[in-house]
Amino acid sequence: MLLAAGGRTMAWRTVEVMDMTVPYQLSEGRVLRAADVDLADPAFWRLPRPVRLRAFALLRELEEPVLFTPRAGTARTAGKPFRALVRHADVRTASRTPQVFASAPGVTTPEPAGWAKALFGNSMVNMDGPEHAALRRIISRRFTPRLLAEAEENVGRLAGRLVDELIAERPRDFMPSAASRLPLEVICDLMGVPAAYRARIAEQIDHASEHVGVERRGRARLRIPGRGLASLARMQFVMGRLARERRQRPEDDLVSALVNADIDGEALSGRQLGAFFSLLLVAGVETTRNAIAHGLFLLDRHPEQRELLRSDFDRYIDGAVDEIVRHSTPIIQFRRTVAEECALGGRTFLPGEKVALIYASANRDETVFTHPDRFDITRSPNPHLGYGGGGPHHCLGAHLARLEMTALFRELIARRPVMRDLGDPDLVDSNFDNRVGSLPFTFGPTFT
Repeated sequence: MLLAAGGRTMAWRTVEVMDMTVPYQLSEGRVLRAADVDLADPAFWRLPRPVRLRAFALLRELEEPVLFTPRAGTARTAGKPFRALVRHADVRTASRTPQVFASAPGVTTPEPAGWAKALFGNSMVNMDGPEHAALRRIISRRFTPRLLAEAEENVGRLAGRLVDELIAERPRDFMPSAASRLPLEVICDLMGVPAAYRARIAEQIDHASEHVGVERRGRARLRIPGRGLASLARMQFVMGRLARERRQRPEDDLVSALVNADIDGEALSGRQLGAFFSLLLVAGVETTRNAIAHGLFLLDRHPEQRELLRSDFDRYIDGAVDEIVRHSTPIIQFRRTVAEECALGGRTFLPGEKVALIYASANRDETVFTHPDRFDITRSPNPHLGYGGGGPHHCLGAHLARLEMTALFRELIARRPVMRDLGDPDLVDSNFDNRVGSLPFTFGPTFT
């Protein structure tokens, strides 16, 4: 076992982290030590989240980033040997020096295969330098003030409609009924995806993001290899067809703007559009749905924070969104490849070495955040790295995600009596994202 000494009898002990007490297994008389932690072992990512947060805290106390090497039989999941950057300052620096800590050939594990990039297009998150800058420029220039203003108005309408449907349909799981639907509908509206395509796209998102970043167990081993790629291929097919339609008959949507050349002759190819759309859906929908779910749970478990937000929503919502993102950290880590020799975190890195930017650790760094495990919507300053740590890879969808969270929490806070008795979220084992599989709840009295 990951946290056990060889052959000794296991006993239940507890550690208090994140305002809760949870059990974990250690050898008799043992306490968790940095030497017990192995981020390359898939078993680590199946531990309770508070235990993992405690492990990160121990790693932050060490003099330099630790090297983790995947064990035999886990290389497909864990990838190549890497050093973990766990301190806020180190993660921030690596995020803002892409010429040293490169995103290419890939930020996830395993790294995307060359044939997959050739077939589906390379994602922006795996690019550096002029290639990344050119693609980001094409996309960001289409996010005009008018488009963003219309998106904000649309987000508000969608949030109100989804909460109306919650009240009318009374589902038992918050995830498919609101948390997942809002970001999906917003992105599809923004892109101009017809309603007829959306149910199929939602299904493919779930398939593409299931079991990301963990060693598959039990029945999951029977899943068809490459299922995630197959789901991405289906989404690419939908977007390819839509791109062809918009080139012939442009409309007032983002797809039309991205595939039709402007005065500078810049436009996205069908493959580039498909890669961007896949990134928007799998990254934008997944991260926002998870942040919404974690936020709702945190506000439910911290009623004093919920009531503070309710007392003056417009005053506190920006701080609440930042604290939810910091506290939950929807993306746990990204990988980087060292491009040139540098010194960071007490160690000299050499070209070709792999590092992991552990955002989930950086966002709990006690040298930056007072009482880092406390949920406090008035926390200021709050320099969390939940949107990627700044630099050229700062999340393009951060503003849109904030709009969605603000709109939905406005509706939920205003009509809070319709929801009560939130259960514990079902967290999906992953070393990549802090994914919520389900969030059960029941209903209270409705407003009249």
